[in-house]
Amino acid sequence: MKNLFLRLQADPSLRVLVAEDDPVTARAIYASLQEWGFQALLARNGDEAWELLQKEDVHLAIIDWMMPGLSGLELCQRIREKTQDEEAHYIYIILLTGRDQQSDIIQGFMAGADDYVTKPFDFEELKVRLLKGVRIIEREETRLRLASIDSLTKLWNRKKIMQFFQEEVERGRREGQPTGVIMVDIDQFKKINDTYGHLIGDTVLKEVASRLSRSVREYDKIGRYGGDEFLLTIPGCSLENLKRIARRVRKSVAAEPIKTDKGPLKITISCGGASSSSFPQYSALNIIQAADEALLEAKAAGRNHEAFTEKAQEEL
Repeated sequence: MKNLFLRLQADPSLRVLVAEDDPVTARAIYASLQEWGFQALLARNGDEAWELLQKEDVHLAIIDWMMPGLSGLELCQRIREKTQDEEAHYIYIILLTGRDQQSDIIQGFMAGADDYVTKPFDFEELKVRLLKGVRIIEREETRLRLASIDSLTKLWNRKKIMQFFQEEVERGRREGQPTGVIMVDIDQFKKINDTYGHLIGDTVLKEVASRLSRSVREYDKIGRYGGDEFLLTIPGCSLENLKRIARRVRKSVAAEPIKTDKGPLKITISCGGASSSSFPQYSALNIIQAADEALLEAKAAGRNHEAFTEKAQEEL
C-alpha cells in the first residue's frame, strides 16, 4: 500500500473530486487527500461537481448523498451515463451517507456508486476505500491503454491519437495556447516493402516510431495514423517552434541507417505541419487537413523535407 501511494504522488493525472456541501467536512477530506498524495478538486454542491466533471479529467469521486442542487444519487447517475462508452475513462464513486439501512445502500449502488462510507466516518477507512478504487482504476486504465495501442509500433492507434489531438485543440482554445500537429510519412515505403519484403518494412516502421518518440517532448503524443504515416500532437506550439521540432524529427530519422536483416537501410521521412496559431477560426479537422496538404508539398519538393501551412486558406 505504501509503495502505491508513493507512486501516486508522481502521477498528477489521477484526480479525486470531492462533492460535499459541509465546509468543515470538505476541507478535512481535501487536506487528507493532499496528504495521501492525491490531487483533489472541491465542489460545494452537486451542480458545481457536474460542471467540474465536464472540464476536468477525474478518476475517483467522493460524493455526499445529500447536497443542494443535484443530489449525490443524481450525480452518480449522470456520471454513469457520461462514462457508459466502453472507451471512456471509468470514474470510481464513493458515496458518503448517514444512511445505513440495506435499502438505502442498495439504492446507492443502483444509482452507480461503487462503494460507500457512512457518516461519521474514519479517515483511515476512507483511505482504504480509495486504495480499492485505485486498484480498479489501474486495471481499467490498462485495459483502455491496450485497446488504444498500435500492436506493431506500440504507439497510439489512429483513433486514440485523433482523440488526443481533438482534446489538445479544445484545451488550447480554452487556455489561449496554440496547438501544433505534424504529419509524417516514410519516403518510398512501398518500394521498401516491394524490394525487401513486409517483415523488413515492419522493422523500418518500428524503428522510425522509436526515433520519433525519442525526438519529441515527454508530453507530446505520437500515433500511427495509418500505414507508414504518423501523427504528432504538439501542445502549446506556435508555427515557428513547430518548424524547429519538425526539422529535428526529420533529422533524427535520417541520421543513421536502420539495421535490418537485409543490411542497413537509409530511411528518410517527409513532414507536413500546421499550428492553430495560423487560423483565426479553426477546428481539429481544419488543422489536420492543413498538415496533410503541407505533407504533400514536402513530398513534391523531393522528399526528406518539411513543409508548413503558413496561413489559413479561405476553405480547408
